[in-house]
Amino acid sequence: MRLGTMMQDYGEPSYWDERYSNESGPFDWYQNFNALAPLIHLYIPIHHQVLVVGCGNSDFSEGMVNDGYREVVNIDISSVVIEAMQRKYSDRPQLKYIRMDVLDMGTLDALMCGKNSKQLAAKMLKEIERVLKNKGVYMLITYGAPNYRLHLLRDSCSWTIKLHVIEKFVLEEKTERLTWELTNPVPLDDEGSSVEAILGQNPDVHYIYICIKG
Repeated sequence: MRLGTMMQDYGEPSYWDERYSNESGPFDWYQNFNALAPLIHLYIPIHHQVLVVGCGNSDFSEGMVNDGYREVVNIDISSVVIEAMQRKYSDRPQLKYIRMDVLDMGTLDALMCGKNSKQLAAKMLKEIERVLKNKGVYMLITYGAPNYRLHLLRDSCSWTIKLHVIEKFVLEEKTERLTWELTNPVPLDDEGSSVEAILGQNPDVHYIYICIKG
């Protein structure tokens, strides 16, 4: 299978149903909870309800509940993974797992790989903004640098945006490591070009956009 074809399938429930049918253990696509906990504590009070979009079989939400978060709702387009996670956490009432359609609640990076990506991504963002309470926080963890994501976020919804960065998971030791502190926002200009000036060209990071409604 060609890579381009596989990436286009990321927006299809059937792709994820098949994948999760053959995948037993938990998998964190980007970061685990412990790595992001300082930033989550900074923006999301422990008594707030939390919606995890595109939860998959990650144990990220379990980490949040173990840390004291009282209600974490998890949604995904794959009925296979939702049913598996419902069974796994049947004794944890703080964790709820619900299947929803990708047209409403997909994950942004997966949608950006498929057909009609910009339209579907904009629809998803508008729906997320709709369900957020005033001053609620949408935390987007993505590969997408500001020059790819900032206009989409700003054009789709009216929210205040802050940017943080964290190093990607790596198996080998690096000679050079990111020195930017996770909890310090990276200064953003209108085009997002300030990030490259600060972090250098093509930094090996995940971008975390904090989008605050209202």
